[in-house]
Amino acid sequence: MKVEAGDYVLFNYVGRFENGEVFDTSIEELAKEHGVYVEDREYGPMWARIGVGEIIPGLDEAIVGMEPGEKKTVTVPPEKAYGMPNPELIIKVPIEEFTKAGLEPQEGLYVMTDSGIAKILKIEENLVSLDFNHPLAGKTLVFEVEVIEVKKSEADVEQGGALEDS
Repeated sequence: MKVEAGDYVLFNYVGRFENGEVFDTSIEELAKEHGVYVEDREYGPMWARIGVGEIIPGLDEAIVGMEPGEKKTVTVPPEKAYGMPNPELIIKVPIEEFTKAGLEPQEGLYVMTDSGIAKILKIEENLVSLDFNHPLAGKTLVFEVEVIEVKKSEADVEQGGALEDS
């Protein structure tokens, strides 16, 4: 049965940059092998409803038409992934915002703010530049995807295979 928009699909994936470097995967051994393992994450095939925006558009579109057991490699441009970096999402805040909280800002670190997660881009004398763009914004991504199972409704999705957002 070919995947159609609205179907629930169980799939594995490996996400790579164009240079072949793995940035994410649903396969635990590969995550460990490539240094992207996250300890408190659950690895294994993931469920997603296709065609409704649960996963990035380029991967969503690529899965439509696939069948269980089928594997595909798809290149996803930034416009169909996490978009292009938006300069308006880079803001400067007074360094006191960190020091009064007892924190010492360091370039390259990610910090949780009231507005979400941001990367510390630059530290100047009295200002810290925070980048609220998604870390994969502006990147072309290459996904290897394997469809394992297709269900027509959420009720058909087996217990233990909770639906997850990407």
